[in-house]
Amino acid sequence: MSPVDSALAPASASPPIPRARGIFCNRTLNLRSIRAVGYDMDYTLIHYRTEAWERRAFEHLQRRLAAAGFPVEHLIFDPTFAIRGLILDLELGNLIKCNRFGYVKRAFHGTAPLDYEAQRTAYSRTIVDLAEPRYVFMNTFFSLSEACMYAELVDLLDQHKLPVAKALAEAEPGVKPFPAVMGYADLYRWVKTALDAAHMEGTLKAEITADPERFIDADPEMPLALLDQKRAGKKLLLITNSEWVYSNDVMSYAVDGFLPDGMKWRDLFDVIIVSARKPEFFGSRAPLFEVVSDDGLLRPALSLVSGGAFLGGNAALVERHLGLSGDEILYVGDHIYGDVHVSKSILRWRTGLIVREIEAEIAAEEGSLGAQEQLAALMVQKEHLEQQSWALRLAVQRIKGGYGPQLDAPEAAITERMNELRAEIAVLDAAISPLARAAGEIENQRWGLLMRAGNDKSHLARQVERSADIYTSRVSNFLLHTPFAYLRPPRGTLPHDVLSAPPGPGVPEGGGV
Repeated sequence: MSPVDSALAPASASPPIPRARGIFCNRTLNLRSIRAVGYDMDYTLIHYRTEAWERRAFEHLQRRLAAAGFPVEHLIFDPTFAIRGLILDLELGNLIKCNRFGYVKRAFHGTAPLDYEAQRTAYSRTIVDLAEPRYVFMNTFFSLSEACMYAELVDLLDQHKLPVAKALAEAEPGVKPFPAVMGYADLYRWVKTALDAAHMEGTLKAEITADPERFIDADPEMPLALLDQKRAGKKLLLITNSEWVYSNDVMSYAVDGFLPDGMKWRDLFDVIIVSARKPEFFGSRAPLFEVVSDDGLLRPALSLVSGGAFLGGNAALVERHLGLSGDEILYVGDHIYGDVHVSKSILRWRTGLIVREIEAEIAAEEGSLGAQEQLAALMVQKEHLEQQSWALRLAVQRIKGGYGPQLDAPEAAITERMNELRAEIAVLDAAISPLARAAGEIENQRWGLLMRAGNDKSHLARQVERSADIYTSRVSNFLLHTPFAYLRPPRGTLPHDVLSAPPGPGVPEGGGV
């Protein structure tokens, strides 16, 4: 063996990339052809300890609503209540999960699940269209506290426990007051306004920078992944809606300690843009300001400068500075609309979505493979028996109608066999039911998997499929794939494909079989 082969042997013998750390591809992406990579910060480069962050956001929201007259002091944040990709129905006060076609597959009214009949009554004639103002899509982790509070307020409204609230202006001088709470949509307006005010106030972010270890889950591999990309000749950009002082604090905490001596987080990026006001950033012509001091002092600027930090501006300035456009730029973020959909639809940038949840979901799926295989086998048996039963039912129909080819057996014998098949199917149903229910509750008992709605793709999965060229659980996964990877999607399948898997077991909705 040559010295080179000997040196390469350990790398060639290294285990494959764990599936949970994979980069999943919807559209072929050659990373070698990407000349600039832009990153969002919150929940992209910086991953927060979601429960700690959202619990504090809930508590700040609770305090503001209480000041406006809402009896919310007793409410408790449940971090498992909601997941990303759900939709608030402001007309009915429901939290719903849809499949890719917009059909509602699961629903809660307030904090209580709707049973099959109630859900059917509410949505049997409804196809959810996010363009309608009655629907609010939960794009990010920041929506979890909002959804939890909204659902608990719906319960209070239904119980007639919400008195006429004080005018919001009493709690927030200068803010136009809302009318007294009249319906579910009004509730959401209260929640949204109070939460936005809590974020604008800055006290929550001050808590994070004062105790970053409590709120930030630092990834030591992420800085190296960025450094690999930079040294491979790619221009790196940070484009975030967070303000400068906060961005500087959290990036320093999460990045500086994992870089080579003497290097700081700012050294990784060709351009840093804060307070970007995405998604407007990608299509607007907003003015640009340069950040000239660590405490955020600004001065007007006409163009971007390499190594600089800026506030505002727009994507056209980025393309002009880089001398690049379209598919030469990859932008990576966690917000399906504000990061990936808009940058793709307006600028035709390549797009990557960070979906942290898939790590836990893949682990949960792998842990339940035995039960899923058992369910699949039982469903194959059931389908075989059902086909026999349908054929016999047709045979009886033809005997009674006196038409068509008929079985060479008396009607009574056929009926008896049908009854036997019905009994066999009932036994299978009893075994299938708990397995099917468990399959629909993998990782989250209320909502199941993020990208699944029963046996179909979820509404979120459809949006990811349409807007994100790639998706992965964390930025550091680029480290495992290198800046030179050629990412290819799996062959698209259709139900009639000869090489596709046989029909799957399905996950009956509502626990039915």
